[in-house]
Amino acid sequence: MAIVLCLFAASSVAQVSSSVDSTQIRIGEEIKYAIEVQADTTDLVIFPEGQTFLPLEVIESYKIDTTYEQATYRLSKKYGLTQFDSGAYTIPKQKIYINETLFETDSILVEVRDVPVDTTKQKMFDIKPALQVKEPPFDWLLLLYWLVPAVLVLGILVYIFFRRKKRKEAEEQQLPPYEEAITALHELDNSTLLKENRSKEYYSQLTEIVKRYLDREIDDTAQESTTDELIARLQLHKDAGHFDFDNETIRHLEQILKRADLVKFAKMQQQAGQASADRNTIEEIITDTHEAVPEPTEEELLQNERYLESLRKKREREKWIWGVGGLFVLVIAAALVYGGVTGFDNLKDKLFGNEMRELAEGRWIKSEYGNPAIIIETPEVLVRQENRDSLGNVKPTIVPTQIFAIGERFDKLYVRIHTTGLLQNLGPDIDLNIVLEEVLTELEANGALNMIVKQERFDTEAGVEGIKGFGTFTTEEDDRNFEYEVIVLKQPTALHVITISTEQGNTYGSQIKERITNSIEVEIPKTQN
Repeated sequence: MAIVLCLFAASSVAQVSSSVDSTQIRIGEEIKYAIEVQADTTDLVIFPEGQTFLPLEVIESYKIDTTYEQATYRLSKKYGLTQFDSGAYTIPKQKIYINETLFETDSILVEVRDVPVDTTKQKMFDIKPALQVKEPPFDWLLLLYWLVPAVLVLGILVYIFFRRKKRKEAEEQQLPPYEEAITALHELDNSTLLKENRSKEYYSQLTEIVKRYLDREIDDTAQESTTDELIARLQLHKDAGHFDFDNETIRHLEQILKRADLVKFAKMQQQAGQASADRNTIEEIITDTHEAVPEPTEEELLQNERYLESLRKKREREKWIWGVGGLFVLVIAAALVYGGVTGFDNLKDKLFGNEMRELAEGRWIKSEYGNPAIIIETPEVLVRQENRDSLGNVKPTIVPTQIFAIGERFDKLYVRIHTTGLLQNLGPDIDLNIVLEEVLTELEANGALNMIVKQERFDTEAGVEGIKGFGTFTTEEDDRNFEYEVIVLKQPTALHVITISTEQGNTYGSQIKERITNSIEVEIPKTQN
């Protein structure tokens, strides 16, 4: 794979060379590999990009350094390479395109040396046993942050609920309008407002009593009306024949209300005798008005009964709404507390489910596949597949025999074991790097894009040698990101390829992949022991 880094056009004077800053390094040290291109200013130059230096690994691709020299450009591109195993390695030829012409650099031999350890100066120690780490203390402060708001919300809801309930109970226990007004007048008689010359408070309560009575019994706008508005509405009721009011009663009420307005707003003081007389007049007005109110007809009683029934149903619905709403808030508060303590990802998995988590935390199966057998632990049993693919260019050397897999390519979890018998005369000469390259080529042919490839040695506990290719890729159809591992193991009579891929960024997918990889073992035939 390559990317366009600079824009120029073809030239017959183009020159390409390569070099390294050192041909000998210690394990893990960086080699600076440089490619220099001298080309015309109109040449199109394409440098290699990606893991094209295998078996060495690219750890950094540096920016291009451009120098102008007498109508030509000198482009210098550097790469940081390394290797984590000792030995002699060859940096392969690199392909550089200038316009449509291919140029190749020379291959370079480098040596990776072990780090010498002088045990006479640096003592060797046994591996220390694993220590039991205590669980971190419970974070009470975090719980408090979530619990206090939840308790406050719950307290407010409980307060509103019981306050509404108390109001409804008070309304249900309310006296009829006439009895309520007479009781209120007696309570006013027992007060000390007149003795203390508090005329304003006395007349305020007196007018409140009569207006409340009229509001409940005659006109439901009485309490909000001014004196003139109230008298006018009473006169309209009388003229319309709704109530048989006496004109004298309306006139007396108007006089008392206007006198009360003067006391309340003009701060006019009234004699105790006048206030008592007005109180008695109000009682007479209430009594006369009560007698003037006609008895309800059967139709009105039926209407009222229906109204009361609808009101009862409405209250029942409100109770249900408040009950369900309170339960909903309690559930939300409990979810917030649980999420704050255990993590919101955990809460989301509990509510909506997580397929990968269920696989990671569920029951795993350890089983054997093929002959000689691959012993592997997986969350599901691998199913035998039709032998419809092979390893490409390696086909003359190996004969595919058995394939076992779970999932499909580009599922959230895909595991495949490819067990291959070796031709006896060629088996020992098989290059595992070629096999790995063929598997990765097959993966690309099936839709894997932008592959990043890293490689390292992989040995099982029983001593079976192999290599592991790993990295990431994206899919062609839906542009998802995946992590993958391809493990190639070789025995004298068999070749095994284990492919594992999971969606990138899924914590449980990474855990599953790691657990499967760590469980891989190969059966050793008795003839090899």
